[in-house]
Amino acid sequence: MFPYVIILMLMVGLQWRHCAADLCNWTGSGFAAGVDSRIVLQVRLRCTEGSVRWIYPGQALRVVLEPNLSSARRTTVCIKPSPSFRGASVFIERAGELELLVTDGGKPEQEVFCFRADGPHRPAIYLQSSPQSEGPWSRRTMGFRYELLGNRSAAPNQGHSGLQTSCRPCNDTELLMAICNSDFVVRGSIKKVSHDSERQTSLVEVSAARVYWQRSGVFEQQASGSPRHGRIHTLLQCHVKPGDGEFLFTGSEHFGEAWLGCAPRYKDFLSVYQAAWAARRNSCDFPLD
Repeated sequence: MFPYVIILMLMVGLQWRHCAADLCNWTGSGFAAGVDSRIVLQVRLRCTEGSVRWIYPGQALRVVLEPNLSSARRTTVCIKPSPSFRGASVFIERAGELELLVTDGGKPEQEVFCFRADGPHRPAIYLQSSPQSEGPWSRRTMGFRYELLGNRSAAPNQGHSGLQTSCRPCNDTELLMAICNSDFVVRGSIKKVSHDSERQTSLVEVSAARVYWQRSGVFEQQASGSPRHGRIHTLLQCHVKPGDGEFLFTGSEHFGEAWLGCAPRYKDFLSVYQAAWAARRNSCDFPLD
């Protein structure tokens, strides 16, 4: 807990200024807060993912995430600061107290920060602007993208994320669930694997023979008639290596990036799925070639 921020919130005469926003995104100015240091801009968003863009950041900005009731089971919030994020600290508000999530300085735009949002209160993100030597009216823009994740989702283990992607092979039950619940399911081959020691991640380049489904456009066709290509992230500690043959890649998408979940060889998946189908244990129907 950081007393100087709590004192700011409890100041006598503190004014909350609610800002208009659509359901998912907000773009606004901190000009009014710069004129009156008592003003804390407050934004309420009702989607499970979106973005916040703060121009001329003033004293403070409070973003309350109020997703629809159908998404109430989502209990983890992840944020990814924008490339221009400078001059502010980010706190999360839980049970009336603020906890530091991102400090001013460093390279937060290269990281994803996640925190648990369990409890009766809606998760809130609090940005406190830092004094700038170039003056209060210099044109600065800061912001972040956010995602609310369900229990089934695996978040990239970057920054201060509290979640980790498992490196062990999936068992049959996990595999059968993965083809039903994943953000992408793709059959293809590994073309290249590169490693990033700074981010502690590996990047798997995949040539897709078939894209069964994907939440966004991670796997794209580069030219008419050519196979689709895509990149899948995983942890460096998983020691992913190039391999021959076809795999069934599944996983989750976070901030436009695909993250690896279960990835069995396609022939092994077929064996598991056909046995489950014969025993009527399959969780969903899957199109077999």
